[in-house]
Amino acid sequence: MGRNRKRAVGFFHPYTNDGGGGERVLWCAVKAIQEESPDLDCVVYTGDHDASPQSLTGRALDRFGVKLLNPPKVVHLYKRKWVEETTYPHFTMIGQSLGSVYLLWEALCKFTTFYYFDTSGYAFTYPLARMFGCKVIYYTHYPTISLDMLSRVRERTSMYNNDALIAQSTWLSRCKIIYYTIFSLIYGFVGSCAHLAMVNSSWTQSHIEELWGIPHRTKRVYPPCDTSGLQVLPLERPSKTPIIISVSQFRPEKAHTLQLEAFSVALKKLDADLPRPKLQFVGGCRNKSDKERVQNLKNKAIDLKVDGDVEFYKNLMYRFVPVKYILDPFYNFWLVLLQESTPVSMTDEHFGTSVVEYMAAGAIPIAHNSAGPKMDIVLEEDGQQTGLLASSVEEYAVAILNIIRMPETERLTMAAAARRRAGRFSEQRFYQDFKDAIRPILNHGS
Repeated sequence: MGRNRKRAVGFFHPYTNDGGGGERVLWCAVKAIQEESPDLDCVVYTGDHDASPQSLTGRALDRFGVKLLNPPKVVHLYKRKWVEETTYPHFTMIGQSLGSVYLLWEALCKFTTFYYFDTSGYAFTYPLARMFGCKVIYYTHYPTISLDMLSRVRERTSMYNNDALIAQSTWLSRCKIIYYTIFSLIYGFVGSCAHLAMVNSSWTQSHIEELWGIPHRTKRVYPPCDTSGLQVLPLERPSKTPIIISVSQFRPEKAHTLQLEAFSVALKKLDADLPRPKLQFVGGCRNKSDKERVQNLKNKAIDLKVDGDVEFYKNLMYRFVPVKYILDPFYNFWLVLLQESTPVSMTDEHFGTSVVEYMAAGAIPIAHNSAGPKMDIVLEEDGQQTGLLASSVEEYAVAILNIIRMPETERLTMAAAARRRAGRFSEQRFYQDFKDAIRPILNHGS
C-alpha cells in the first residue's frame, strides 16, 4: 500500500475552521515542521471544500498569528459526515471512531504521505496508516475515553457524556460499563500503533500512558500559548464594573449552565455596597447544535432573572473587534481589557490554554478543580496563590464573591504571581519541546 508514499507530512484535520485549540496546534505544528525539515512538504487533509493553500495560510495568520513559511498543500475529503456526531445518535464514540477509518482511507488513497500526523484525536485510524506504510504521529488534546469516564458511569453520575436516563438505570449503566470497557481495550490497542504520541498535560499523559501502554513513546508538550501581547498589559485596573468573562466554545462539556447558576447565586449574596458584576460569554458556534445551546443559555439567564447582567459574543474575529478588547489567541476570541475574573467550569479540562491567557493578561482565573488547571496551571508560583479552583455551583459562587471582595493589594499580588506562572507555557516553549520530541522520528525516517 505504501509504495507511492510522498516525502511529506500529512496532517489529518477534517475541520480546519473550528477555531479551537486543536486548530491552533495544527498551524503551530505545520510551522514547526517547516522550520525543522524544510525539505518536507506539509499536506492538510480537510473536509472544508472551500479551503485552499492560500486561504489556510491566511487563516493561520489572521486567527492565530501563526505565519507559515510556505502554504500547505490541501487534500479535500468528501466523506466527513462519517465522523460527525449527528450521524450517530447512539454509540457515538464507536461510530465516529469507525467513521474516521473510512475517512482516512479516502485521504490516503488520494495522497499517501511518509508521515501521518493526527491533530484531531482519531486514534482508530493508526492501524490503517501503518498499513499504508506511514510513520504515525499524534498530538493528543484529550483521550477519546478516560478512566474518569468509566468511573462516572460506575458511580451513575449524570453528565454530558452520561445521559440521566442511563445514570438512573442499574441495567443500562451496567451495559454502558461493558461498552466503555470494550471500547477502552480497543482504544488502547489502536493507540499503541503510534510511533510518537505527544500529550498536552499531566492529566492527559497519565491517561494515555495507562490506556496505550507506550510511555517510552509518549512525550508531554504543552500547547502553544501566545501570551506575549497579554503580558504587557497593566495589572492595575480602573475601578469600574467588575467583568467576569468566560471564553470557550459553546460545547456541552464546557458547563456554561453551571456558570450561569453560580453567577445567579453570587448576585443574590452580593453585599449591597459592592458593584454589581457582569458576566460575558465569548465563544465559537460550530454548528446548529451550538447555536441552539446559546439560545438555551439566554433562556436560562431569563429564568434566573440575570439576563440584564449577562452578555453573549459569538464567533468574534481579530480584524473585526474594537481596539478596547485584547486577543485570546488560543480560541481566537477576545478578552475584555477590564476583566476581573474568569470562570472555567469544564470538568477534567485536559489543559486549559484560556486559563493561561487569562493569567497572562492579569485576570484572576476561577477554574475547575480537576485535570489541567489543577495539575499544571493554577499552582502556586514563588509561594503565591495564582487563582481559585472550584467544582460546584456553590464553590464557584463563593469564588466569584471572594474576588469581588478582594482588596486591591491582594488582587495585584495574585495577578502578578499568575502572570509569572503563565510564562511557563509560552509559544516558544511549545516550539522547543515539539521539535525536541519530533526530531528523532524525522531523522530516523530521512
